[in-house]
Amino acid sequence: MLDELLAAWIGRQRWFGGKGRPIDDLSIESDVELAPGLRHLVVAVWQEGSRDRYQILLGERTELPDRLSHALIGLLGDVYVYDAVHDPDRTSRLLDGMARDETDNGLRMRHVPDITIDTDQRSLVLGAEQSNTSLVYGDLYICKLFRRLIPGVNPELEIITALAARGAPHIAQPYGWIETDLDGTDTTLAIMQEYLCNANDGWDLALTSVRDLYASLPELPAADAGGDFAAESQRLGVATARVHHELAEAFPTDVIESHEVKRMAETFRRKLGRAVAEVPELRPHVSAIEDAYHQVDLLTHVIPVQRIHGDYHLGQVMRTPTDWVVLDFEGEPGQPLAERRALYSPLRDVAGMLRSFDYAARHLLAGHSEAERLEPRAAEWADRNRAAFLEGYLEGGGVITRGDAALLRAFELSKAVYEVVYEARNRPTWISIPLAAFRPR
Repeated sequence: MLDELLAAWIGRQRWFGGKGRPIDDLSIESDVELAPGLRHLVVAVWQEGSRDRYQILLGERTELPDRLSHALIGLLGDVYVYDAVHDPDRTSRLLDGMARDETDNGLRMRHVPDITIDTDQRSLVLGAEQSNTSLVYGDLYICKLFRRLIPGVNPELEIITALAARGAPHIAQPYGWIETDLDGTDTTLAIMQEYLCNANDGWDLALTSVRDLYASLPELPAADAGGDFAAESQRLGVATARVHHELAEAFPTDVIESHEVKRMAETFRRKLGRAVAEVPELRPHVSAIEDAYHQVDLLTHVIPVQRIHGDYHLGQVMRTPTDWVVLDFEGEPGQPLAERRALYSPLRDVAGMLRSFDYAARHLLAGHSEAERLEPRAAEWADRNRAAFLEGYLEGGGVITRGDAALLRAFELSKAVYEVVYEARNRPTWISIPLAAFRPR
């Protein structure tokens, strides 16, 4: 009966990865009672012959208060079952378990050595996430629960604990984690870190700057309009370079030879070919994109590779009162763990942030009645902040040689090709944003 309730409920959750496809079967693989009225479930969901696993904190109450009505899963006899992440009376169990390094029927709750967790904090669910669920405990901790489970240690846990051990300044300090075994492999269920309660999201700050620029009368240059963001972009570039340095010190590094670089360029071309077949709007830009990829073919020097962020953009950074902090070292969502943990050129992260500046500049123009008039201002803002970020990256110790510049351009255009396909599938009115990347700069 419970599996039937879960099957009817799970498809409506924002973090469920199989939306739009029928659920063929759902089974409960693991059911651990963590406390009276609180169970930890691992459920297997079968769709079109493939299986995904999800974790659920299942609450049980004979009476359900109004504050939890939105979390209701269903009624089993006279017991209400619900998504207990929304119940601070139940989620305190996670905090207690990490504080005490408890193991409960295969669930291992751990804290970082030499730290103390304040177990008096009550939780609140953050509502913005799509694929995970984050609980904020007071103003001290944020605990990210990975809803869709992939066997293995999550790259974020691996990276933040290694960087914290080195005293790296541009990360949110880790406090604890929860893990279990899936398919005989240590698998990360949750990570708890410092909650940056006095910080601002990088994307929001950038959009505020863009709004100020568009609203300025008379139409001032970006450097003179209120809310200029270039100084922050430069500081972010410094922080990015320092994070890359810390990653190179904490994990193995390598180089790729010219034949492997050519193979990378060929991968870019294959993706471009598939994208053009799906989105005809790309066709006028193919020649310019292929010219950029050809410049990568001409590279003869080795390319350093290392652990990187892997999904780097303005939404992954926070501005604290003192500096920038980088978050979410999971890598690109949906990719296999081995790929997310692989070594890449740090220029891939740089390219991701450059694309994010373009998105911030043009995001407000999608569907705007004066988009054509404001487009030159968008380009000016993007160019100014891209240049400031690159200046900061070099100042912070990042390396971009003349040959690297060709690789950076190829990474950026490949990302823009991916964005065009994404927007065509999901937000057709936004397709002009990534298409602008192919104009001469």
